[in-house]
Amino acid sequence: MAKDCLPPGQYATSKWPVLHVGPIPSFDPNVWDFKIFGLVEEPAQLTYEVFMALPRVKVKADMHCVTTWSTFDNEWEGVSTREVIKLAKLKPEARFVMVHAEYGYTTNLPLEVFLDVDCLFAYAHRGKPLAPEHGYPLRLVVPKRYAWKSAKWVRGIELIAQDRPGFWELRGYNNNADPWQEERYW
Repeated sequence: MAKDCLPPGQYATSKWPVLHVGPIPSFDPNVWDFKIFGLVEEPAQLTYEVFMALPRVKVKADMHCVTTWSTFDNEWEGVSTREVIKLAKLKPEARFVMVHAEYGYTTNLPLEVFLDVDCLFAYAHRGKPLAPEHGYPLRLVVPKRYAWKSAKWVRGIELIAQDRPGFWELRGYNNNADPWQEERYW
């Protein structure tokens, strides 16, 4: 690992620590769904089978946690956020995305960050399905932000005009979450 790959205040690890709030949710592919709603012309509700049939991408990206660890060259497989957004025509005023996950967990992102070329909804890591503790069946991956923006157990996205804080942002975490700027807390 090159020294310039490590954001300030971080340390490199080959492990993938497990951090989340609440229990690991159960998963039933027969009732699981993914919703796209809010400022869209065509809201969508996808079954697990339909979501898994979307075009797949592979992304190699680092992950940086606000608790100061970083892992490098993670190989993710899933569906690009750009592909997902194509499923519902956005209204012109849609400028932010609120990501919704199990247990009411949310995280917010500007639309341009959400649509970055390396952002995806991952269901595999290093060639294997995500472990339940790491977000199976579906986790958002936003490599250029601290890992709390990469929500586990995602169930949908809401397009909104005005930014509003998600779960951790309401609890004092920085809204932008850029690890290169050490935007950890308010």
